[in-house]
Amino acid sequence: MNTGDLQIRRAEEVDVDAIGVAHRDSIRSIGPRFYSPAVVDDWEDCVTGGLYLAAMRRGEVFFIATGHIDDTAVVLGFASDYPIEGTRYGTSVYVRGASARRGIGSRLLALAEADAVSRGATSLHIEASLAGVDFYRANGFVEVGRGDTHLQSGRPIACVFMRKDVGG
Repeated sequence: MNTGDLQIRRAEEVDVDAIGVAHRDSIRSIGPRFYSPAVVDDWEDCVTGGLYLAAMRRGEVFFIATGHIDDTAVVLGFASDYPIEGTRYGTSVYVRGASARRGIGSRLLALAEADAVSRGATSLHIEASLAGVDFYRANGFVEVGRGDTHLQSGRPIACVFMRKDVGG
């Protein structure tokens, strides 16, 4: 991966399929260290560009990092923020396996956090995958509980509920 051409920007509707490819890469390359093959398969199966398009149209804001892998321009990762209720906002970050541990996710999260604060957020919440817990902790989130969330297939997936107070 060449980080010399890294660009980070707000995503547009034309980016949704490339976001989906990056998300599936993250699930396939990082997820198997934390989840069974059946969970990884179900998790990946629900990821399509339409998922992000619908989210954008509901008010979710996405930021993407672009660069090159093997001379091919790709989305290396993304982050988003969205209103949950009042000043509570949700967030998430995914990076390709080749982009992990290079600071890209933290840069994307900082943009999503700043955007959420500009829209009135006082706290960010995440149902963190087991793969993301250390990342979110390193970025100021605290654990508020453990449990399951459900994939679109209905299959439960273990997660850690986390929160970060921001703005306000």
